[in-house]
Amino acid sequence: MSRTRGLLLGLLGGVAVLAVALVVLLATFDWNLLRPTLNERVSDTLGRPFAIQGELDLRWQRDRERPGWRTWLPQPTLIAEDITLGNAEWGQAPYFIHLDSVAAELRPLALLGKRVSIPAITLGGPSAHLERLADGRANWTFEKLAASDEAADEKPSAWVLDIGTIGFDQGSVSLDDPLSRAQLQLNVTPLGEPVPYSQILGAAQGEGSGEGQAQGAATQDYAFAWNAKGRYAGQPLAGEGRVGGLLALQDATLPFPLQVDLRAGKTRVTVEGTLTDPRNLGALDLRLRLSGDSLGNLYPLIGVTLPDTGAYATDGRLRADLQDPDGAAFHYQGFNGRIGGSDIHGDLSYVAGEPRPRLSGELTSNQLRFADLAPLIGADSEQSRQARGASRKQPAAKALPVEAFRTDRWRDMDADVRFVGKRIVHDEALPIQGLNAHVLLDDGVLRLQPLSFGVAGGRLETDVRLDGQRTPLAGRMRLEARSLKLRQLFPTVEAMQKSLGELNGTADIQGTGNSVAALLGSANGELRLLMNDGTVSRGLMELAGLNVGNYLVGRLFGDEEVQINCAVVDLGMKDGLAAPRLFVLDTENAVINVTGQVDFKSENIDLDVVPRSKGIRIISLRSPLYVRGTLKNPRPGVHAGPLALRSVGLIVLGSTVGPVAGLLALVAPSGGQADQCGPLLEQVRKLPAR
Repeated sequence: MSRTRGLLLGLLGGVAVLAVALVVLLATFDWNLLRPTLNERVSDTLGRPFAIQGELDLRWQRDRERPGWRTWLPQPTLIAEDITLGNAEWGQAPYFIHLDSVAAELRPLALLGKRVSIPAITLGGPSAHLERLADGRANWTFEKLAASDEAADEKPSAWVLDIGTIGFDQGSVSLDDPLSRAQLQLNVTPLGEPVPYSQILGAAQGEGSGEGQAQGAATQDYAFAWNAKGRYAGQPLAGEGRVGGLLALQDATLPFPLQVDLRAGKTRVTVEGTLTDPRNLGALDLRLRLSGDSLGNLYPLIGVTLPDTGAYATDGRLRADLQDPDGAAFHYQGFNGRIGGSDIHGDLSYVAGEPRPRLSGELTSNQLRFADLAPLIGADSEQSRQARGASRKQPAAKALPVEAFRTDRWRDMDADVRFVGKRIVHDEALPIQGLNAHVLLDDGVLRLQPLSFGVAGGRLETDVRLDGQRTPLAGRMRLEARSLKLRQLFPTVEAMQKSLGELNGTADIQGTGNSVAALLGSANGELRLLMNDGTVSRGLMELAGLNVGNYLVGRLFGDEEVQINCAVVDLGMKDGLAAPRLFVLDTENAVINVTGQVDFKSENIDLDVVPRSKGIRIISLRSPLYVRGTLKNPRPGVHAGPLALRSVGLIVLGSTVGPVAGLLALVAPSGGQADQCGPLLEQVRKLPAR
């Protein structure tokens, strides 16, 4: 027994001697002797010149943060100074990366389990020059290393690299990238004294931003300030902020604090929050605020196609799952903001998947200004276009919007977004109760299915399809107006408040062209409207801002309010030329016919307004009228020869009329009122065609 004990003690003693000898050897060994070999091996592996030009040493020191007895166990730290990794052959900068020093803590015993454990790496004075050519070659891609990886056996290595945290101090990064039109310089400097995370974000936001982190996890203090300046996507860019000093690659419960304040042109982005699990880029939890002159101007910065709008500002929570199998996913949650004078709230998700990224979400506006919708349909003012930086201006002589749809962006992503405007503000004379829109963008085809308004106690339903795959763009709009109450449609007209009449209508119009003007200038289709039991007056025309209508009503009826039994419009369009197949107003004094045409391509108007008096009461119904000129500047007048065209009314009423059955389908009298339009249409249908 004593012999066995002696052998065991001898063996242990030998191992101890060898261990001590190994420690002594490691501690006294001149590691600089390995620099030439190490430089050569790394250079050969990366295909770039690599050099440790300063000291290379291994130092033993105790880790006082380790628990228990391990506090007293010395651990090796490998230190290298003045390290340079060369640039690509085509690069302009003198090097790719330079470090004043690197200190890497090691765990030797982990090697027994085929694990290279580096609990912490500290980078001293890092600087980097990032370059990319127009052909896509980048100096951060190592072609030789990639080729060796492809040639290697697919069997995974039994060795595991385990890096805990990365610390750094003052450094700089430059970027020169023609592909993104970026030339940036980023500098990082120590704050001198750490700034608590909660001091920047605020205690309430700091706690909320930590949702989803492990309980008890504390966000580290801000340790460094950074600033950036240059150009990105062709716009001047400047920014500043703060970051932490310790990036945890293994411990996902140690959040890395971020603060960003970027300005690109008139766009501003501010961020406060945390990055966790950076090794897998797995979690981003930030408070994000955006502001600028138009959401459309975000496209060059973030690559997301958004509509042109007025000035905007939003504030919400951005969370990201950058390892989602369907593509990196970003969720902008519970945001609040404004666009122009309208409020906006909701949730949006953006998934960078294949074949295209996808934007989805639900948005709500409690009070939506009608003027803020104008840029979406190209109907905004010249001042609004200039404010958001729109390059194309509306010609002074054109009434129809000529600003082109940006169809080149429509195929960059897909979208499925629902929007609800609970209350729309225009003025007292436009009683719109709400808006419901479902926006679908699929491989360049934009659809609004539906685009629905609540108007005057009824509904205005539209279905819009714009095919951006075609050149020029092909568009189609279907419209249906049902049960628009006249007394609500004209709430400030006293005479209308006694009316039980309604307005109903349908439209189906299609055309080609990359603007509203081009689409209408090539349009084919039809428009049908029917109104029964209403009132018309000069005051009503003035209220609607229709100067030409005010002139016509004054010429036809003087200053009186005139009862309209029925108004019928059946308008056909071909190649942008709109002509009424039937345009009749049946009033208590006369039947008014409108003939002629409107050329939406040239915007020229050529219309005749022909009254036919009922009975012998002529009053002010003297002569046929006309409207000439353009949509921008219409010119009304009186035909020469007051009685020459008096019989035209009878001729028009009996001329070729479109399918009356389609108009009869719009007759829907309310509340037991008399059907004023049905008899008129039946009369028209029985007249012989000419």
